[in-house]
Amino acid sequence: MKLAQIATAFVLAIAAFGPAKAQSTEEFLTIQLKDGPVVVQLMPDVAPKHVAQIKDLAAKGEYDNVAFHRVIEGFMAQTGDVQFGDMENGFEPGRAGTGGSNLPDLPAEFSDKPFVRGTVGMARSQDPNSANSQFFIMFGDGSFLNSQYTVVGQVVAGMENVDKIKRGEGGNGEVSDPDRMVKVTVGRN
Repeated sequence: MKLAQIATAFVLAIAAFGPAKAQSTEEFLTIQLKDGPVVVQLMPDVAPKHVAQIKDLAAKGEYDNVAFHRVIEGFMAQTGDVQFGDMENGFEPGRAGTGGSNLPDLPAEFSDKPFVRGTVGMARSQDPNSANSQFFIMFGDGSFLNSQYTVVGQVVAGMENVDKIKRGEGGNGEVSDPDRMVKVTVGRN
């Protein structure tokens, strides 16, 4: 190949793939906790429907003041029950974790993304197509969840604040007087 042909092939390759794009701030979720912010990089390429629903709920302020109702040491912290978990508007401790939102449940978007420390996954019932608004953040590895739950993101900053979330005392990680997501916004704030 001549130099001119190589240069032409290079230019065509760049045109085909386009310039590298900076990540949109809309691909992040910032969760303000009592101890500081947690930044989650969302994965719309992995779970587009779930990410869109989380962003919609966050943009409407639905996640603000929602309890971490189930927190298990070494495993995960679960939150996002906007129906029964809002600690400033209709909080029902006995029902927190059983509700969702006024949006529809979503079909599973399982992937090969592993559940490791900082992974954010969607909570659901035994029905794989029942995820709605609840999600959890992993404290450690959870390979037994791989390809069984939808991965929506990864904590990229503030994991030390997740580590400070109050743990549950009950057999299923139920938390009395739980910590909450103070404010949740779309973007890297």
